[in-house]
Formats: sequence, C-alpha cells, structure tokens
Amino acid sequence: MIKEQERDKLHHAIWQIANDLRGRVDSWDLKSYVLGMLFYRFISENITAYINNEEQLTGNTNFDYAKISDIDAEFGGADMVCVMRTKTSG
Repeated sequence: MIKEQERDKLHHAIWQIANDLRGRVDSWDLKSYVLGMLFYRFISENITAYINNEEQLTGNTNFDYAKISDIDAEFGGADMVCVMRTKTSG
C-alpha cells in the first residue's frame, strides 16, 4: 500500500516536471521532437549492430562500435564509405 502511494507520488512529480519543462510547446511539436529522437536512436542502434556484425565476420570478435573513440569512428566511417562505393559501382 505504501509503495503504491510512493509510486503514485513519484509518477505525479515526474509528470509535473515534464509539464514544467515542456512549457507551452505545442503537442504536435513535442511529438515531432520525440519521434525524431526515437528514429535517431533506431538508426544509431541499427548502424552499430551492422558495423559490429561486419567486424565479427572478419574475425574481430571483441569489437564494439559503441565503445570506440569518436576519432576512430570517423576514420572508419570514411573507409566504410569508400568500401560501399566500390561494392555498388563494381
């Protein structure tokens, strides 16, 4: 019983904070923002899974794209674009 009351209080507090942060933003704008962020997350997770899978196919089983530095990711991204161009043009 007490946990339910605490959970309800917490839910109400979080909802109030969200409303305060949102301010007078139109609900459609808020939906667009949230959907955009969800889409970005979807793309990011899928590209990470794709790159990890390709690395594992080459034998690099300890590779995790999410853990590499930004510099290494950008360097590898340029290489991947070159490889993809070669695959599609040949």
